[in-house]
Amino acid sequence: MARIVLKFGGTSVGDTERIKNVARKAKAEVQRGNEVAVVVSAMSGATNQLVKWVNEITPLHDPREYDVVVATGEQVTIGLLALALQQEGVKARSWVSWQIPIRTDAAYAKARIVDIDTAEMSAAMAAGEVPIVPGFQGVSPEGRITTLGRGGSDTSAVALAAALGADRCDIYTDVDGVYTTDPRIVEKARKIDRVTYEEMLEMASQGSKVLQTRSVELAMNHRVRVQVLSSFDAALGSDLPGTLVVDEEEIMAQGLEKSVVSGIAFSKDEAKITVTRVADRPGVAAAIFGPLAEANINVDMIVQNVSLDGSSTDITFTVPRADLPRAVERLDRAKKDLGFAEIKADTNVVKLSVIGVGMRSHAGVALKMFETLAAKGINIQVISTSEIKISVLIAAEYAELAIRTLHTAYELDAA
Repeated sequence: MARIVLKFGGTSVGDTERIKNVARKAKAEVQRGNEVAVVVSAMSGATNQLVKWVNEITPLHDPREYDVVVATGEQVTIGLLALALQQEGVKARSWVSWQIPIRTDAAYAKARIVDIDTAEMSAAMAAGEVPIVPGFQGVSPEGRITTLGRGGSDTSAVALAAALGADRCDIYTDVDGVYTTDPRIVEKARKIDRVTYEEMLEMASQGSKVLQTRSVELAMNHRVRVQVLSSFDAALGSDLPGTLVVDEEEIMAQGLEKSVVSGIAFSKDEAKITVTRVADRPGVAAAIFGPLAEANINVDMIVQNVSLDGSSTDITFTVPRADLPRAVERLDRAKKDLGFAEIKADTNVVKLSVIGVGMRSHAGVALKMFETLAAKGINIQVISTSEIKISVLIAAEYAELAIRTLHTAYELDAA
């Protein structure tokens, strides 16, 4: 017998027929002798409608009242799923966040989970009851409803799995696993059976939309085994049909050697900024990036070019595309202190990332990337690396060509 947390996203509970399908999957896990808890999102499109209503009242809303409104979407689905399970003959009940409770900090609309008290829920599961829990929300120290930010249901599920000491957290979505790259771009992309936490974290942060970054961080910190699978396939999570996100040691213990490159991720949500002819002196980088940090603008790739005489430098970096106007405004405000010549902004860029833990022990991965892109006449604008990742910034029009070419070059194509 295993203890499993099942999570179903908005598409999986998009209407009552799909909710009945979810109930059948949860029932089948119970019939296998497993203790099961279920975390659900709001119905597909429901949260968007709730946000729209809030913004129609006032765009500059009180985040505490915003959370009260948008948290209602999940309350609908937990009640409906509990009813559907009861119709299947399964003992089930819904739990709202304050009943568990799921304690968060007081950062309304973007709260972080602090603690989950699972004593009562564990007792109910041991007695054969299936608890249905709303994702994406908790309760603040003041006793008010909080939400975790968009996509927070994955984080809720992993946090609950960690608190319950679950053997696995199955995240049901509209894809049947994690692929080597987007199969809509590369037809020969293949599903990965097992991927490490580190690789999945890099994929999520570099543009892969399968799992939310915070949920992967949480899984890695608490060593929660996560499986990504489709709610529209007949197979159950216990049959392990999806992609398992696990510790590297677990993969090695099974005698499986990790491939050098596991996947290729890409992000179109990038903007490049170049600040030209900045004085080349100590503290200039802090003076540029300080105002951006104060505005909560995340800076990713950075490259610095010093002039031939060493008197000035150009600093190029990337920010999320949505933050470009604010970033330029903040830099313009600091122009007098920084003394740069001009700001050049470019949104016609895409970031490509080659990811794999095998890079730690294999040389030549970066060289292959650079040679492959050069052979196709694709210019690299910015480069950044980590222990298991190489990222490059290229012109957007070459993105799909680059992804297909690199996918073949690293022998990721399905047979």
